[in-house]
Amino acid sequence: MMDRTKPPQTPALPIYKLPPVFETALPNGLSILLIEDHRFPMATARLGFQAGSKYDPAPLAGSLSEAAAALLIEGTEGRTAHQIADETAAIGGSLHASSSPDHLLLAASALSENLPQLLNLVADVALHAGFPEEEIELYKRNRAQELLSQRAEASFQADEKFAELLFAPHPYSRQDPTLETIEKLDRAALAGFRDRTLSPNNAVLVLLGALPPRERALDLIAAEFGAWQSRESPPPPPARFPEPSRSIVLVDRPGSVQADIRIGRLAVPRDHPSYFPLLVGNAILGGGTSSRIFANIREKKGYAYDAHSAAYPLQESGSFAVVTQVRNEVLAEAIQALLDEMHQIGAQPVSEEELDTARNYLSGVFAIRLETQDGLAGQIAAVKLLGLPLDYLEQYTRRVRAVSQEGILAAAAGYMDPQPASIVVVGDASQILAPLQSFGKVQVEQAK
Repeated sequence: MMDRTKPPQTPALPIYKLPPVFETALPNGLSILLIEDHRFPMATARLGFQAGSKYDPAPLAGSLSEAAAALLIEGTEGRTAHQIADETAAIGGSLHASSSPDHLLLAASALSENLPQLLNLVADVALHAGFPEEEIELYKRNRAQELLSQRAEASFQADEKFAELLFAPHPYSRQDPTLETIEKLDRAALAGFRDRTLSPNNAVLVLLGALPPRERALDLIAAEFGAWQSRESPPPPPARFPEPSRSIVLVDRPGSVQADIRIGRLAVPRDHPSYFPLLVGNAILGGGTSSRIFANIREKKGYAYDAHSAAYPLQESGSFAVVTQVRNEVLAEAIQALLDEMHQIGAQPVSEEELDTARNYLSGVFAIRLETQDGLAGQIAAVKLLGLPLDYLEQYTRRVRAVSQEGILAAAAGYMDPQPASIVVVGDASQILAPLQSFGKVQVEQAK
C-alpha cells in the first residue's frame, strides 16, 4: 500500500545526449555546425561573432555593439528594412540580432523548404548591412527614450553601479549606453565596427533542423558565405579585473520608499573548475522559491517581495550577487540577514536534501532549454563562441550531479564570502544613509 506520508521519489534525469553534429569550416575561416532535427519542418540558424560590447571603443562604451546589432536588419545595400521584414515573413520566418558583453548574435528561422532564402537574408544583413542614416536617427531617438525609462528604475541604476564596482576599468563595467554615447553614434562608427568585427574567421554558423542532404546544405552555405573575405579580428581587451574588496555605494534617489540592494563580488567563467559548485551553491542560496534567501528574507522575515541570488558567467570572468528590494525602515536588518546567509553557506555544509533538490532543479531546467530547435541552436552557438568543447552540453548534467557538499563549501568561501563583497544600495539617502553606515564607510553618489 502506498505510504502517503512520504513524497514520491523523483527518478534521476537521464544524461543529455547531443544529436550528431557535423563540424567543418569554409576556406575563409567561417566555422560551420550542422545538426539535423526532422521533428518539425523548420530550420534554425545562429550566426555569432566575437563582437560584444567589450569591443566598443571608450567613447562609445556600452553603445556601439548594441546599436550595430539592432541596426543590422534595418537595411542593407540591396534591401530596405521593410523588404527584409516582408521577405522574412513570406518564408514563415523570424530574424533578429542581439548583443551581449561578449558576443553579437544573429538568430533566424524559417520553414525548412525556404532554407535558401533564409541563408540569403542572414548573409545579406551580416555582409552588407547598410546602416541607413534615417534608421540610425530613429534608433537613436528610440534608444534615448528607452534609456530614460530604464534610468527611472532603481533596479537598473543598481545593476549599472554594481557592474562598475566589480569590473572597472574592464569594459564589462559598462554594459549599457549613456545618453552621451547614444548621441555620438553615426554611420561611420557603425560601419567601422562591422568591418572590424563581422568577418568569417571571427564567426560561427550553426544550422539546425530539417536540413537537406549534407552536401546540398554545404553548397547553400558556400554560395552565400564563400566569397566573404577574412580579415584580422580585434583582440579582446586584457582580462584584468580588480581584487575584491569591501565597498559600499549609496546612489541617492530622493523620495524612494524602498531601497534596491546588490551585494556580491567577482566570480568565474563557465570553464573554471569552481563554476559548477558555484552554480549549485547559488541555487541553494538564492536560486528559487525553495532557496534559503527567499525563505528567510521573504517568507520568514517579510522584508521583501523578492529576494534571490545569481551567478552570471561571462567569457573572461563572472559575477555573483544577492538581489532584493526592501522598505527603508528594514534596510539594516535586511542587509545583515543577507550577509549572514552568504557567510553561512561557506561556513557549514549544505544538507543532502538541499543538494539533491538543487541538482535535480538545475538538471531539469537545462533539459527543458534544449527541447526546442531555438534553445539547442542557441546553446551550441554559445558553447562554440565561448571556446568550450562540444561535449560541454552532454557533460553539463553529469557535472551538476557531481557537485559535492565540499565543493560548494570551497566555491562559497571563494566567491560568496561577504567580507570582501561590494554593496550597492539605491534609495533615499536622507532615510537610509545612517543605517547603511553601520556596515562601513559609505560613498554617496547622485542618481543619474
